[in-house]
Amino acid sequence: MPIQILMPALSPTMEEGTLAKWHVKEGDAVAPGDVIAEIETDKATMEVEAVDEGTVGKILVGEGTEGVKVNELIAVLLEDGEDKAVAESVAKNGGPDPAPAQPVQPVQPAKSAPAPSSALQAAPKGNGRIKASPLAKRLAAQAGIDLGALAGSGPGGRIVKVDVEAAGKGAARAPLEAPAPTPAQTPGQMGLEPGSYEEVPLNNIRKTIAQRLTVAKRDVPHYYLTIDCEIDKLLRSRRDLNETAPKGEGGKPAYKISVNDFVIKASALALRLSPGVNASWAGDKILLHHHADIAMAVAIPDGLITPIIWEADEKGLAEISKEAAALAQKAKDRKLMPEDYQGGSFSVSNLGMFGIKNFTGVINPPHAAILAVGAGEQRPIVRNGALAVATVMTVTLSCDHRVVDGAMGAEFLGHFKRFIEDPVTMLL
Repeated sequence: MPIQILMPALSPTMEEGTLAKWHVKEGDAVAPGDVIAEIETDKATMEVEAVDEGTVGKILVGEGTEGVKVNELIAVLLEDGEDKAVAESVAKNGGPDPAPAQPVQPVQPAKSAPAPSSALQAAPKGNGRIKASPLAKRLAAQAGIDLGALAGSGPGGRIVKVDVEAAGKGAARAPLEAPAPTPAQTPGQMGLEPGSYEEVPLNNIRKTIAQRLTVAKRDVPHYYLTIDCEIDKLLRSRRDLNETAPKGEGGKPAYKISVNDFVIKASALALRLSPGVNASWAGDKILLHHHADIAMAVAIPDGLITPIIWEADEKGLAEISKEAAALAQKAKDRKLMPEDYQGGSFSVSNLGMFGIKNFTGVINPPHAAILAVGAGEQRPIVRNGALAVATVMTVTLSCDHRVVDGAMGAEFLGHFKRFIEDPVTMLL
């Protein structure tokens, strides 16, 4: 039977996307596992694989088309013996002619999240293994939920956080509510003359950033705590660790630890000692996370994304360094999967490499705090009553006052400062 290929829902909150590229053309034969298209979501560009065998009979949505709604028909796949006339009928009528021998496979109705097309959705289990994100597995274990009984709404039928929450509460988590739009001023109302500016259309990532951070800044009661950390010991430890790193193929070091890797590890350990900061606001309750899952802000040409180092409190510096480098590269290549950036319990944003001395970050819900990290620079300090010079790094913690009180935030920064200023304590 001809198979409708629909715009898949690549994340639980995705409503539309951009069909960035086709890897097939009409008349091409495809097999399960073949990459047939690239879809640009609000977070990344993701490859979409076919799970059915057949021939591409008709492509209805061209490359570069924006605003393609989830479950919109984008192509038709033909099985053996079917000709292009069947594909044309599906494309024209949304289904086959009234009396075909083989009816078109029906579209699944949307439930907690729009369902991906059956032509693109893989079975949630393969080789006896349940496909689920690390966060979904942890939440299911905590709630005593059998993952095998759940249907996944993520890419390829993967079980994600929203599916577990839906099973536990009987309803899926609602997406972050957008504020009422502010009427946009025209260039003329801004006093701009024609020809004095260039219009740059908003891409999906920039739209999402604008929506989420507007809501976060509007609805989350922010307050800020700032502290200075001396990092001379950290810089010496970093140098020694990198100089003694084992060599791999071609003499390339197995890892190259950065200051930010120390920051992620110190944040994770400080969260373990200040569990009230490792939390999320949930309306009528506060959720205390069992692990420190650190989201790190990565700048990409289109905006900003926050891939997550899962269970950073359980990982060593070398492992954090390798994982952070791999995630940053995936982010820049627009290859992150939803489980790479959805969830987490705490955020770190580091602008020190750009020479920024200090700044404040906007909290990234559902996190209750974000740590803004400035550049390390030599400054005069007073030590034991005498003037000295030290390399000092200023960090600012933005806190959600509904979750984190002032003393709690100060306690966290005290632990963080101790770990950063004496890195050997991270090993104890």
